[in-house]
Amino acid sequence: MSFVVNARNIFTMKIKFLSLLLLGSVLVASAQKTVVDIAVGSKDHSTLVAAVKAADLVTALQGAGPFTVFAPVNEAFTSLPKGTVESLLKPENKSMLAKILTYHVVAGNLDAAAVVNAIQAGNGKAAVKTLSGGILTASLNDGKVILTDENGGSASVVVADLKAGNGVVHVINSVVLPK
Repeated sequence: MSFVVNARNIFTMKIKFLSLLLLGSVLVASAQKTVVDIAVGSKDHSTLVAAVKAADLVTALQGAGPFTVFAPVNEAFTSLPKGTVESLLKPENKSMLAKILTYHVVAGNLDAAAVVNAIQAGNGKAAVKTLSGGILTASLNDGKVILTDENGGSASVVVADLKAGNGVVHVINSVVLPK
């Protein structure tokens, strides 16, 4: 069997190669990001990403979900008492770190409209159970969603509805803490 290389064969091979490249690009582009991918892709969430890795929560948060993640920005972590983040990132504090991080996650896909509807249906407040088992209370103040933790601390949603394939991320300006 002989293989004849001519202009037509080369043209056909190039078309097949380009088709495969384009198909691969479309498949990669259509693969939806997870809630973890959204945080990883944000320069404002590097502390959160480091914490999620230290707590071994990456695989869980890349799961099917759906998850609603209230993601504190780096500045929120720097507002904690000095040494808190460094202490929490130590292996011996992994369970405490995991509890704090899962306090920022709710099972389900609660976009901004769903949160606001729940607040309105609850006469100004909506209690949501977090994956850590604690409760966050959502309310509205001057049109912004405010989360109040079990200790009376609060955070404002500063960016809402970052959609992921396995849920939604809402960026918050403070770390909320469980009891």
